[in-house]
Amino acid sequence: MELNKYYDKDADLARLEGKTVAVIGYGSQGHAHALNLRDSGVDVVVGLRKDSNSRPKAEAEGLRVVDPAEAARIADVVMMTVPDELMADIFREEIGPNLSPGNYLAVAHGFNIHFGQIQTPDGVNVIMIAPKGPGHTVRGHYQEGRGVPCLVAVHADPSGDSLEIALAYAKGIGGGRAGIIETNFREETETDLFGEQVVLCGGLTSLMTAGYETLVEAGYSPEMAYFETIHEVKLIVDLIYEGGIANMRYSVSNTAEYGDLTRGPRVIDEGVKARMKEMLGEIQRGDFAREFILEKKAGNPGFEALRRKGAEHELEKVGATLRGLMPWLKEQRLVDRSKN
Repeated sequence: MELNKYYDKDADLARLEGKTVAVIGYGSQGHAHALNLRDSGVDVVVGLRKDSNSRPKAEAEGLRVVDPAEAARIADVVMMTVPDELMADIFREEIGPNLSPGNYLAVAHGFNIHFGQIQTPDGVNVIMIAPKGPGHTVRGHYQEGRGVPCLVAVHADPSGDSLEIALAYAKGIGGGRAGIIETNFREETETDLFGEQVVLCGGLTSLMTAGYETLVEAGYSPEMAYFETIHEVKLIVDLIYEGGIANMRYSVSNTAEYGDLTRGPRVIDEGVKARMKEMLGEIQRGDFAREFILEKKAGNPGFEALRRKGAEHELEKVGATLRGLMPWLKEQRLVDRSKN
């Protein structure tokens, strides 16, 4: 199916003139949305609870910060960038009761809408503007005059102009510079979860960790193992990002390319693909969503244990030492926890 694609010339920021946009949350995505919209001339307010650690960061940027309920009351467009596991409760307690017919409820990921965790009031438009990159990249690219591609989708459109509002918002955060693709909530949510789990986060980090452990267990130094299985991943991904897999294969040595083509399929074989299909089924049926929501309701005991185990792995200590030998990595870093 051919997807509709839009660029800056197809989106009209004037659609947001006279409107206030509330960004609920100020994490990775929230800070990028709020700052990029502000720099695009949009009237922005940030919704944060009084005890939020992010409140001083937003205020230091000169942004107007109010409680989430107040932000929803005064805004025409309300973008929720809070974590998926918290969003339904925040919506039910603070956002939903303060929305009015004709308002636009926006999300940066369709999880809670698609899996029915949020039931929106009648008369409220529901849209999605989802940058295809972490928020720190969304902000960094915008500041450099570039952009991150965005997905937009419309779930409810009582006002009849929800797509135009979504396109204007996407343009305001820089998406129109790179391309805006129209999709739907189901497709965005299910493909996003699948990509995160089997390739971008879960698959990649598990592959790197297994490669690192294999070399160290075979007697090679942890430093060499880190360089070969973790550090150099960025070099390869940058080549693929620039021009696809063929571009990477053109750039690397013949030895590397032959090893890629002959050994790669032995690592990622039909058994791996079969398990990928199982995981896609879990996403499509809502099994993963239920598991994730129940974990949160239980206080995240398993989640926190897995976080600690990952953070304590030897490769993190080795990596920190090696990165300390490369001070340029700290220059123009994407993630500065003191600011974002």
